[in-house]
Amino acid sequence: MSESAWFFSSYSSKLRFFARVRRFLRKKTTCGSHDRGGDRGTGAGEELVEMEGGGKDREASPSPVVEIQRSVKELHFGNEEEKEAAAEEIRRLAGEDLQTRKSLASLGVIPTLVSMLDSDSRSSAVRALIELSNGTQTNKLLMVEAGIMARMSQLIRNEEQYYHSGGTGTGDVVSLLLSLSSLPTALISFPASQITPLLLATLDSNSRFETKLACLDILYNLSTLLDHAGALVSGGVVQTLVRFASGKNTSEKALASLGNLVVSAAGKQAVEAHPSVPVVFIEILAWDEKAKCQEVSAYILMILAHGSSVQRGKMARSGIVPALLEVALLGSALAQKRALKILQWFKDERQMRIGAHSGPQSGGRINPALTCSPVNQREAEEGRRAIKMMVKQSLDKNMEAITRRANASPRDPSKLKGLIVSTSSKSLPY
Repeated sequence: MSESAWFFSSYSSKLRFFARVRRFLRKKTTCGSHDRGGDRGTGAGEELVEMEGGGKDREASPSPVVEIQRSVKELHFGNEEEKEAAAEEIRRLAGEDLQTRKSLASLGVIPTLVSMLDSDSRSSAVRALIELSNGTQTNKLLMVEAGIMARMSQLIRNEEQYYHSGGTGTGDVVSLLLSLSSLPTALISFPASQITPLLLATLDSNSRFETKLACLDILYNLSTLLDHAGALVSGGVVQTLVRFASGKNTSEKALASLGNLVVSAAGKQAVEAHPSVPVVFIEILAWDEKAKCQEVSAYILMILAHGSSVQRGKMARSGIVPALLEVALLGSALAQKRALKILQWFKDERQMRIGAHSGPQSGGRINPALTCSPVNQREAEEGRRAIKMMVKQSLDKNMEAITRRANASPRDPSKLKGLIVSTSSKSLPY
């Protein structure tokens, strides 16, 4: 549609709206003049009473169109108190259905509500904008075009100070940020460095659980863009996400953001430096009822272990091998694949250590003739067979322990203690 056609359509719709308003006011005035005319006989009086009663009923429960017209008119032309009341009414109307939200946006309420974010009626405006943005990307784009991000900066600072002072807040600003953060990054430049302090303050406060989940969702939306990784990591997001990853109610959302951040150099370095890593991710591998958490935790461990013998050493000392073996046997298909990949790295590293210390080492260059001798080939083959045997024994032993765990009665503490001892890392060859 061309610009002229779009302008003509928008202008025509507004003309039709104001024409409806005039007809409504004219009809109301006509009914009032009939009421003032007095009784003209018994029949006419009864008719007027009936009309008056009907008018009262209509006034007591006006139609949605009339409510929309009255609210939009007060929002555009009313004083401060009328605008605040109109914003609350628009919030209620917008919560009914998607078509009403689109109709309200077409009548130009969004720019007016955005301009109210600098006034004393900001709370009502924020709530109305939240409802108008529900389920429609078009309304969100209209908010961005009206300059909502520039006006949100002061709201974010005020909300952050409120949380730091010990308040719980309403969570309305966070809900509006969550709605806007779902927009494609090509359409909006989201100020991650400005939003991060508010999100962390909310997560560390005594705010509602739903508000904290909304903060985690915003962090995930921001972490999907690699350009935001530096601002999020420097803001201390990794430490908070690792803490929330250990809770089963928030683990999936926190792990999803960590999985996005760990692929960046800054994010990987921050995760490696956390004192609870890799123990917290190894513990998550044991959550059989949380398959998604197992998969993402195994993915993060893969990123950390890849090409880093230091991290693999920390993982081995933390008892990762039994956890990986259990996931490889009982986990989901994706979790099994990732666990087997990490186990393969441990196996290859074990073979390299055995090969490097299996006999006396001579200085200088290695004689190629010696490496090809039948004796060395035979020793190498025997070493490979020994490694395969150890891996098979470890798998068999852990499979027996898992089977016993599945068949054991939870009321028998002696069996549970035996299982814990038998599945410890001390019983494994590596």
